[in-house]
Amino acid sequence: MSNTEITAAVTQLQELRRMQEELTAEIETLTDAIKAHMGENELLLAGPYKVTWKQVTSSRIDTTALKKALPDIAAKYTKTTTTRRFEIR
Repeated sequence: MSNTEITAAVTQLQELRRMQEELTAEIETLTDAIKAHMGENELLLAGPYKVTWKQVTSSRIDTTALKKALPDIAAKYTKTTTTRRFEIR
């Protein structure tokens, strides 16, 4: 790709990211409005749609506490990965 093509691609990417941010904000606004309407109800029937908003419980390891209480075990089971970060500034 030429420098002009790369610049155009970066410009287009930045515009698409801006649009994505706007869509994300709009999605959050609509989601919050639906949740507000649902209140404490877990189920909402809206035309052909079945909307659920249920409480979910999950269990996770508190890695900070594990590292503090048992640092050797935490180190033994810690997996380190290396990735490349793509950024445009």
